[in-house]
Amino acid sequence: MTVWKTSVRNFLAHKGRMALSAVAVLLSVAFVCGTLVFTDTMNTTFDKLFAATSADVTVGPKSAEGADEMPENGRPESLPASVLAQVAKADGVKDVEGAVSSMSVTVVDRNNTNMGSETGAPTIAANWTRNDLRSMEISSGHAPRGPTEVMVDADTADKHHLKIGDELRTVAVTGDVKAKISGIASFTVTNPGAAVVFLDTATAQRTLLGAPDVFTHVNVTARPGVEDTELKKNVAAALGDTGAYKLQTQKEAADANKDSMGSFLDVMKYALLGFAGIAFLVGIFLIVNTFSMLVAQRTREIGLMRAIGSSRKQVNRSVLIEAVLLGVVGSVLGVAAGIGLAVGLMKLMGAVGMELSTGDLTIAWTTPVTGLVLGVVVTVLAAYIPARRAGKVSPMAALRDAGTPADAKSGWVRAGLGLVLTGTGAAGLWATTRVDKASEGSLYLGLGLVLTLIGFVVIGPLLAGVVVRGLGVVVLRLFGPVGRLAERNALRNPRRTGATGAALMIGLALVACLSVVGSSMVASATDELDRSVGTDYIVQSNTGQLVVPQAAEAVKKVPGIERVTEYKVLAAKLTNPDGTTEERHVTAADPTYPKDLRRTTVAGDLAKAYGETSMSVGSDYAAQHGIEVGDELTVAFKAGKTAKLTVRAITSDDTSVDQGAMYTSIATAGTYVSADRMPGNMIMFAMAEDGKEKEAYADLKAALAPYPQYKVQNQADFKQDLKDQIGQLLNIVYGLLALAIIVAVLGVVNTLALSVVERTREIGLMRAIGLSRRQLRRMIRLESVVIALFGALLGLGLGMGWGTSAQKLLALEGLGVLEIPWPTIVTVFVASAFVGLFAALVPAFRAGRMNVLNAIATDG
Repeated sequence: MTVWKTSVRNFLAHKGRMALSAVAVLLSVAFVCGTLVFTDTMNTTFDKLFAATSADVTVGPKSAEGADEMPENGRPESLPASVLAQVAKADGVKDVEGAVSSMSVTVVDRNNTNMGSETGAPTIAANWTRNDLRSMEISSGHAPRGPTEVMVDADTADKHHLKIGDELRTVAVTGDVKAKISGIASFTVTNPGAAVVFLDTATAQRTLLGAPDVFTHVNVTARPGVEDTELKKNVAAALGDTGAYKLQTQKEAADANKDSMGSFLDVMKYALLGFAGIAFLVGIFLIVNTFSMLVAQRTREIGLMRAIGSSRKQVNRSVLIEAVLLGVVGSVLGVAAGIGLAVGLMKLMGAVGMELSTGDLTIAWTTPVTGLVLGVVVTVLAAYIPARRAGKVSPMAALRDAGTPADAKSGWVRAGLGLVLTGTGAAGLWATTRVDKASEGSLYLGLGLVLTLIGFVVIGPLLAGVVVRGLGVVVLRLFGPVGRLAERNALRNPRRTGATGAALMIGLALVACLSVVGSSMVASATDELDRSVGTDYIVQSNTGQLVVPQAAEAVKKVPGIERVTEYKVLAAKLTNPDGTTEERHVTAADPTYPKDLRRTTVAGDLAKAYGETSMSVGSDYAAQHGIEVGDELTVAFKAGKTAKLTVRAITSDDTSVDQGAMYTSIATAGTYVSADRMPGNMIMFAMAEDGKEKEAYADLKAALAPYPQYKVQNQADFKQDLKDQIGQLLNIVYGLLALAIIVAVLGVVNTLALSVVERTREIGLMRAIGLSRRQLRRMIRLESVVIALFGALLGLGLGMGWGTSAQKLLALEGLGVLEIPWPTIVTVFVASAFVGLFAALVPAFRAGRMNVLNAIATDG
């Protein structure tokens, strides 16, 4: 009989015992393939959208921001209408039209409900053009014909139950416009979630750009037979001075938009693949345990194979072939499950407002190949050590049922190696806490994380002997002889217990680490707010938009407000005294700002930085460029002229609020930046008159009710908002880590199930001498609980060490408070006991159903 036939026979004979390992491979491969299909589908969706919405050639102002950037003053850069006549004269031009578009808008209904997406997709206001017919069609009504009409996209209309005749208000920096819906336009390609409204051209120019006869860009259509690249050259020749314009072909415009989205999609893709990698790592322990136990249970069979002439290599190869079969089965099922997972994610995104059509479902040939290769390679690597052990079994020892050879020397070597790795990793974590710059400590932190994790995995069997005994004293001894039996079972094979606990340890270590970091960030920011913020109320956008002038005026008119401070951010290029130049942002604020945010000054007087032609810089920037109080910096404002400003103060960067900020007064900035180019307020601060705090708070909210894109927060609101944001982020991460924890639970189930099979005769003897079914089940459940608690103790302890070291790096960025979230840690530890109970349900039930006589008579 060939090795291949033997391997297939053994695989089919033990398919039930390998089922959970196959599920672990399936889940891990599904996560990888699902991520790849989902992100590829998103890329396809955006590619089609950008290609459909781009004209053959687009002409825009050279100074216009990128597709993912908001204009500094909330008003897009524009071109004069005279450009249309110039472009129309170019050879190969079939059609020219001016377009107006802005993403610095908010659209609300009659009840002041924001029509914008909650997923981060933009709200776009534009004029309706012939180019829009490439990607949309009017499904009902008609395009706007005057200032009292507006058209909305069908997805937004469906989501907010809008119909023709309903009133919408479009809010932009140049004013508000109310109009009734005259039509609804449907996308002929997938709209990922943007809310789009269309105004007539004159209204769009006035509302979005604040001037007539200007456009944000010009759409140029080529005559039949004229290539886009040729048309672009002809248009450039017709315009003459192309230094003032940005010309893009359809492909170039689509690629530019894709690049702006690509970085976001890549971050999401690699983050999800990272969690899939964690699941694979956890699955390795499950597969190692499965094959180790299968080899142990087939000791006599392996001995017979060796006795009739099979070589070590053939035995080794037989086990590895079984691993390949397991990997192939799990991976094939995983690829199919991954496609289903991607579709499920698309439906989930649709439920929260980001529409992705299954018609765009993209399955690249590399996706199933990647899933299959990963699944098979990981499975074979995990099975290599058990296969190697199987090959070492001598025929005589196997026929005596002596099991796989115990190698005391390798145990000591493993323990020594584990101690060295753990010690080196701990030294890396300690070094992290001693550095002066966060950039220096990140390398030590990464080294410490990796080495301590590997060290704990390697040293797991040694730790199992110590920790399980300690848990036995605290937990298992309460259950008398049954508890002691469970403890001995867990200690019987420390290597197996260590591997099973390590699988759970990895997921819980990451949970504990992130919990410590998240709690410390919230505590540090809260402490910083208590020490630094001296204002009562903060006004800012939910989506990062600037505060429009009409909303700013509404804030200033609220009764009971003692002072209002405006805060603007301007892009500039700084030339330093050492001759270097840097592109930075300069904060222009009212002179009252130092009262609203108490900044520590290491040199000079911050109040003087708000004087004429004066500014401040942060301590890190000053140290980097040798800047002292009294030095002069050349500041070239992107939106205006070049200024020479004198440094009057250097502020400490030992803070998490406004770290590195450079301040000047709004009056100084206004000298070099014209009013129409001056940015809007990024944030506003308001201080109530004494005794009028409650009334002013209510009045501020009422004043900004027509502008739902802004929120009014007192300090308690701000802290809660920060806590909620970090909490939501952690919940997403915990949800992704759940896959690794599920795989770890499968590992506990599989270990117990195989252990029950391995101890069949022993269980029969125990039943024969009086152990009841109930006691047997309890013994297995307690064994499972102690293994789960062992993994939880290791994971939580390791994770808290990681989190504490990471917080020391955050302290260098101003987040100096360490907070251990004990309620979370205790909850996770207690939950681990329930995980152990859950994992033991099926193995304990199967053990309890064994026939005593058949169990005693079995060969194991």
